[in-house]
Amino acid sequence: MSKDKQGIDRRAFNRLMLSSMAVTGLASKASANAEGAHIGVIGAGIIGSSIAYNLVKQGARVTLIDRSTVGGATSHATFAWINATWAKQPRHYHRFNQLGIEAWYRLQEELSLAVKWCGSLEWFTSEPRQRRLANDIAEQQAWDEPARMIDVTEAKGLEPNARFGDAEKIAYSPRDGAVDARFASQQMVKASQKLGLRLLENCGVNDVIRSENGLSVLQTTCGDVRVDKYVIATGADPKATMSLAGVEIPQRSTPGVIVITKPLPKMLNTIFVAPGVHVHQRSDGRVVLGEQDGAPDTATHSKRLANYPTRFPSDEIALQHANRLVSTARQFIPALSQDVAIEEVAIGWRPLPLDGHPVIGPSPVLPDSYIAIMHSGVSLAPIVGEMVSDELINGLNRPELAPYRASRDFQRLKRY
Repeated sequence: MSKDKQGIDRRAFNRLMLSSMAVTGLASKASANAEGAHIGVIGAGIIGSSIAYNLVKQGARVTLIDRSTVGGATSHATFAWINATWAKQPRHYHRFNQLGIEAWYRLQEELSLAVKWCGSLEWFTSEPRQRRLANDIAEQQAWDEPARMIDVTEAKGLEPNARFGDAEKIAYSPRDGAVDARFASQQMVKASQKLGLRLLENCGVNDVIRSENGLSVLQTTCGDVRVDKYVIATGADPKATMSLAGVEIPQRSTPGVIVITKPLPKMLNTIFVAPGVHVHQRSDGRVVLGEQDGAPDTATHSKRLANYPTRFPSDEIALQHANRLVSTARQFIPALSQDVAIEEVAIGWRPLPLDGHPVIGPSPVLPDSYIAIMHSGVSLAPIVGEMVSDELINGLNRPELAPYRASRDFQRLKRY
């Protein structure tokens, strides 16, 4: 690492200058109107794409940067379930996800997106877990979510081709939906480009420094990008917030295998959350499967996953994992045959801060940087885009985002 003649680490010096100058200029920049603000968004997944889309709608100059392609990383390798289910705890986080669903309807109308609003069915095999599920659904109802426990006869009416094993009651959440997250990201970016968005794909951001005129300079593999502010929407990259925002976000990001088949005849109506596997079928016939319990806890898998890969080292290993998920799903969906054609197998990394909740807001160290990292990114993307753009452009302090600031004390939740 390079040092100047006094032996001061240059990167540390740049960060010190960036922090002190950012604090000085924060008051004036908070009132910067949309016409004058140039905002960089780092990460073109569904969160970054939504933030960029909402920023340009408010008139900001936006440069969207991604080291891959739009929606090509985590947002592609996701089950893409839009929901406000019992797992969204506590009440403020559940309400945030309810707002996410409402925002999805607005976004769907604006961009004519193909969101499949189909509801979800979910159950467990153990009797104690089923009793807890029933209590969770009662809590959902108290929180104005129209979920309910239904009997197998009603569940079979919703999914006539499915088997429910020995289950007597199934949780039904009628407001849930699914979307192709990569396609949705691409549509938001296309709409943004018509409004002047600058897109830099296959472009990594290595560092940020402060220029002489007070702008933040994003040093990228495509050249320097000077911005008034910048958003870090990099998903499950634990190093990004430290290197670009000067703050460490404790994460327990976990991997999950996602399998996408080639188009198949219609066999599913709902989002089918069976023991051990999640399944839904897109409108184009492709079936999406996601594992429920994560990767096997073995030394081989730990070594394989150490560098956060999004693909398996060989097609053979990928197919083994696909067959494992298909075999589990076939217990409940007999139409999913053994020789189903697999289109893609990916490893999705869930960007999960330690307490299970999003991190949204200005860095407490470098106020010109804004962090937007979260699990449930698909459910929350539209509402996060709306609220973050309000804060960055209009200088608002959205109270809904108060529980999710980076300055909070991260503690592991018991119910997530």
